[in-house]
Amino acid sequence: MTDPIADFLTRIRNAYSAGKKVVEIPSSNMKVAITKILCEKGYILSYKVVEGTPYNTIKIALKYHPETKAAAIKSIQRVSTPGLRKYADVANMPRVLNGLGIAVLSTSKGVITDKEAKELNVGGEVICYVY
Repeated sequence: MTDPIADFLTRIRNAYSAGKKVVEIPSSNMKVAITKILCEKGYILSYKVVEGTPYNTIKIALKYHPETKAAAIKSIQRVSTPGLRKYADVANMPRVLNGLGIAVLSTSKGVITDKEAKELNVGGEVICYVY
């Protein structure tokens, strides 16, 4: 697999489109950090890192609207790929859906959202857009 982050995002996207309640994804530090941001911002219900013999996995409980059963995440897309990295400084920070969505960035301060990066006055690699 050449892009594990794209695989992570695709598994979440596919689980939402299939109407699943829980999705299991192979774990890494970057994936756990992105999952933590998604949980803090209310895009998923909860997550748990499960220790396994061959490898660790992340169990993610997906979030749906209680009445309409609509997915909490309308779109989740990879921005920076291994073949073409995308970076943003503080002045050119991306705005997702005019501020309604979030951009997840990998910075020197860790994996944070675009709003936190502006507050900390740091730029970094734009990993994905979520709304």
